[in-house]
Amino acid sequence: MIANDMSFFLIFLSAMLVNNILLMRFLGLCPFFGISSSLKASVGMGFAVVFVMVLSTGVSWLVYQVLEFYHMEYLRTAVFILSIAAFVQLVEMFIRKVLPPLYLALGIYLPLITTNCAVLGAAFLANDYKLDFFRSEMYTLGVSVGFFLAIVLFAGIREVVDHAPISKSFKGQPIAFITASLMSLAFMGFKGLFGL
Repeated sequence: MIANDMSFFLIFLSAMLVNNILLMRFLGLCPFFGISSSLKASVGMGFAVVFVMVLSTGVSWLVYQVLEFYHMEYLRTAVFILSIAAFVQLVEMFIRKVLPPLYLALGIYLPLITTNCAVLGAAFLANDYKLDFFRSEMYTLGVSVGFFLAIVLFAGIREVVDHAPISKSFKGQPIAFITASLMSLAFMGFKGLFGL
């Protein structure tokens, strides 16, 4: 649980390691498994998610305050998805123009950030925890850096495991799921860190 009386550092650390969005909450697994076979694509996806998640949560927080004032909280899902979609379009246009090889490497997963449940989940959690704007942004920064850390570590491990002498029946997705589960167990070791 994250509270408004926690320091910015503890909010960031808790969101990044203790409650990692991928390895502890299991949100955003589609790009996690889809992109993580390439370290370069994983780094690009990680940066794109950090950008989209932090900015869209800030906008979502502000919009939610308006919705709450007018007692229209029931519209938050639609409004959050619209704000996320707008930022994804900006990121997609930027990457297509500036980094065409990365754009091709990300493929279909870049537009899928719009429906990435990790991005939407961060916006929901920041509001559900009743965090103020700055703590909400710090929480989302921690969540997005945790996403980045997990996907890049996983990609690095997968590149090594792909060349390991393992049984043919474990090649590909089976070993990827085993690796992800071991990473999840490793991240469980952060529970209780600094009382979180």
